[in-house]
Amino acid sequence: MTLPANDTAGVIAPPPLIFLAFLLAGIALDWIVPFADARDLMADGWRYVLAALLFLSGLAVVIVSFGQFRRAKTDIHPYRPTTAIVTGGLFRYSRNPIYLALGAAQVGLALAAASPWAVLLVVPALVVVHYGVIAREERYLAAKFGAEYDRYRARVRRWL
Repeated sequence: MTLPANDTAGVIAPPPLIFLAFLLAGIALDWIVPFADARDLMADGWRYVLAALLFLSGLAVVIVSFGQFRRAKTDIHPYRPTTAIVTGGLFRYSRNPIYLALGAAQVGLALAAASPWAVLLVVPALVVVHYGVIAREERYLAAKFGAEYDRYRARVRRWL
């Protein structure tokens, strides 16, 4: 397998923008085709607590992951060259903790916005991230790091 000419994974879009697009699409769908109001499903106090927990835990994972990439002296952005595989910290348990965190943040923001559609659209967002980002990253990392990446992939699950 050969590397792309620009030494990147060739992802379809920055993952935070993918999640944001699905969040905004869900909020728009709630205006256009409302099917439920999250305020009817869960009391505002609990909804906001759950929303804050999900969003803040997602944000914390992203911040910790930025630090892990910085310590490894590689770029966190999947559309830039990778110089090292990050295997420590959160990456000992999941190959994609950042994408899980972004999904949790999307659900948290969707709950805060009382948007059931935006909560539901986290699933297609993860599908798009899987095929448009993760699959491309994995091909890129396998081509660039070979057996080292294969060993990591065999040892650590994709999600949890």
